[in-house]
Amino acid sequence: MKARESGMPEEKIWEQFFDTEKILTELNIDDDILKLVDLGFGYGTFTVPASKRIKGNIYAYDIEENLTTELLLKLKANNISNVLLFTKDFIKEGTGLQNEEADYVMLFNILHAEKADDILNETYRILRKNGKVGVIHWNYDSSTPRGPAMSIRPKPEELKNLLIKSGFSILKYNVNLPPYHYGILAEK
Repeated sequence: MKARESGMPEEKIWEQFFDTEKILTELNIDDDILKLVDLGFGYGTFTVPASKRIKGNIYAYDIEENLTTELLLKLKANNISNVLLFTKDFIKEGTGLQNEEADYVMLFNILHAEKADDILNETYRILRKNGKVGVIHWNYDSSTPRGPAMSIRPKPEELKNLLIKSGFSILKYNVNLPPYHYGILAEK
């Protein structure tokens, strides 16, 4: 099941909307992580820099085969070997990972999906005890240059409540991630 359309432009434009290093730092993506799961990697905007920060491997999922092909080329060009790519409908089928296998899950600009609760349930299932989930999304502000329609764009409070409902404890809430995003860090 593909997530609802979010207005994702070409890669060069897309990457201008993020301070990638600040986001990864604020959401505690560091060398303590042995197994990171990236659900909905898109252009790999966060996958590539995260691969250089963590000690272990990244298991990266997206439903779009062309994005998988493009990211594979980018990984090869940068001699990155700790990322495993999967073209899979993880919303409908799950990740295929074992229970409590991951240290960290990145949910970046994906929880506007119709089945956000399914994504969070799978995230909870695959995270080990005390594992972390980092969430970012577009600010709930119609003046942002991109992002999902306001009718499907989640407010920080809504995502916080979804995380709590799914069994997570909130560690950091409504982290300002300029220029256009906010973040939440939660723990299983």
